[in-house]
Amino acid sequence: MSEQELEPLISLRGVSAAYDADTVLEDVDFEMRAGDFVGLIGPNGGGKTTLIRVILGLLKPYRGQVRVMGKSAKEGRAAIGYVPQVGVEDKHFPISVWDLVSMGRFNAGDRRQGFWQGLRLDSTDKDIIARSLEQTGIGHLARRSLAELSGGQRQRAYISRALATLPRVLLLDEPTASVDPQASTQIYELFAQLNASVSILLISHDLSVVSTYVKTIGCVNRRLVYHGRKELTAEMLALGYECPVELIAHGLPHTHLAEHPEGDHV
Repeated sequence: MSEQELEPLISLRGVSAAYDADTVLEDVDFEMRAGDFVGLIGPNGGGKTTLIRVILGLLKPYRGQVRVMGKSAKEGRAAIGYVPQVGVEDKHFPISVWDLVSMGRFNAGDRRQGFWQGLRLDSTDKDIIARSLEQTGIGHLARRSLAELSGGQRQRAYISRALATLPRVLLLDEPTASVDPQASTQIYELFAQLNASVSILLISHDLSVVSTYVKTIGCVNRRLVYHGRKELTAEMLALGYECPVELIAHGLPHTHLAEHPEGDHV
């Protein structure tokens, strides 16, 4: 195995980040490698979105080191396909599915920087866009307006856009927040399939569903607890929710909880 293959795709060492004087992330250590499917949970306001901004090089930490593909976050983020939360306003954006996904090609690499100067898609770009749509199962919707799609279909369109960048990592921010439970399950199953060819870092607050599909779990609430295993520990739940939590898995069989000391209630 080469040194490049051994090197983490994403590495954070002692990272602390703040907005003005308000520290949001403190002393975060994290590594992600090829083939990983990491789920990071945590409460609203706990720093999950800030962590995304740090990884993408949009927020510079005041302490610690961030490396993405062995480079600085800004240099390495070209290898990350980012799927942000979808807001209500996005539902009515006047654009076709094809045009939305094509934006992934205009953001893919240095040669695409001339997009706003009229850069056109070539045959390779078009093949990649078509393949990205087929990967998410919406190739037949390519010419439909984004506003005509269901919540689940719309989310698949945004995932297709991220795939069109040919990423090594998919970074997903609450990817099922705007879809119904059935569509949510189907999207998580899609992620499991995509993980065969791309590493995934998933940010969510849904403990039970996340723990069913991911390979490893961590918790973010200013600090990060991550042991590289698929288990929800008492430490994670205490950090994330600061009170005893009863985890209800809705009958899902793959939720993993670590053993807890006698007297702990989870």
